[in-house]
Amino acid sequence: MTVVEIPGSKSITARALFLAAAADGVTTLVRPLRSDDTEGFAEGLARLGYRVGRTRDAWQVDGRPQGPAVPEADVYCRDGATTARFLPTLAAAGHGTYRFDASPQMRRRPLGPLSRALRDLGVDLRHEEAEGHHPLTVTAAGVEGGEVTLDAGQSSQYLTALLLLGPLTRTGLRIRVTDLVSVPYVEITIAMMRAFGAEVTREGNVFVVPPGGYRATTYSIEPDASTASYFFAAAAVTGGEVTVPGLGADALQGDLGFVDVLRRMGAEVSVGPNGTTVRGTGELRGLTVAMRDISDTMPTLAAIAPFASGPVRIEDVANTRVKECDRLDACAENLRRLGVEVATGPDWIEIRPGAPVTGAEITSYGDHRIVMSFAVTGLRTPGISFDDPGCVRKTFPGFHEEFAALTAEW
Repeated sequence: MTVVEIPGSKSITARALFLAAAADGVTTLVRPLRSDDTEGFAEGLARLGYRVGRTRDAWQVDGRPQGPAVPEADVYCRDGATTARFLPTLAAAGHGTYRFDASPQMRRRPLGPLSRALRDLGVDLRHEEAEGHHPLTVTAAGVEGGEVTLDAGQSSQYLTALLLLGPLTRTGLRIRVTDLVSVPYVEITIAMMRAFGAEVTREGNVFVVPPGGYRATTYSIEPDASTASYFFAAAAVTGGEVTVPGLGADALQGDLGFVDVLRRMGAEVSVGPNGTTVRGTGELRGLTVAMRDISDTMPTLAAIAPFASGPVRIEDVANTRVKECDRLDACAENLRRLGVEVATGPDWIEIRPGAPVTGAEITSYGDHRIVMSFAVTGLRTPGISFDDPGCVRKTFPGFHEEFAALTAEW
């Protein structure tokens, strides 16, 4: 059995940084993820005047319930979607003029539904170039609150941003959601808000957030379940065995549900109180699975699908087309490059069985998840390389070294 220590969750680290900045007092974040995305978020907070102290195993944030400490700032969000969506929302609760920009990749990703909702709440928010995209400027004067309607069908991060904002408004928020993807990520947000002293209630498709702010706390970041999927998939596809401590039955992250997909395909899975173990059995069956709620693990499944005994069809993943790249097309094109038969539709991909015999250079499209997923394919297909292996620094700078160490043990 191989024990793999997975870095902290990107999603949880980003939410924790927002909550810590908004809380009354000093918050300590234990074992946060240190990656390009989270460093970018912390740097953005510093630009807004929040004090962020960083050591190897913990970060401390001096909260400011009243908002940013500086009257104006220019914040670069790098490639981080959470940074690019959460920080303008946090800044809106303060007082000042704050400009946000991002990388060309992040500039392409949509922001419109969140921008419209913030404007409906009275926030002065202006997109400088393409409407609904970075760069943007927020002229902040606090947020009164009230009721707002939101379409979160492209990204649950829009809803998370508004939920996090709710306790900072003067009268609270009622958020009516017309469509919602990746529900488990919203449940992460609500659980974390509770840990910082704020309660959210749900009435059908309406989320109710009272005012009252947040309390500082000490918060431990659990390992990243999306990142763990590559190591679990590696075990399933090679007949190895992997245990990830810290991701157990009480884990907040819905992406741990990926192990249930592996179980359906024939792997042995054990989810205990303190960790999860996956063991490959030499069998990998085809299946049809809807992955709307765990769509970040869609590329992981696509990358091992050719080794299944029957077709693998992944459905209800339209939102993966507006991630770091169009992940549906990226997976399809790379699999075809390996000689695999693939069909796609607006929100689905079907992969026929047929293990690739020889490798090829995988086009990453600058997307960390494409590289990490096809690294798993490379365990059974010699000759796979990547045009941009370093893009994994977005969430797991040491991925290639960890992955090589894992496979060396088998």
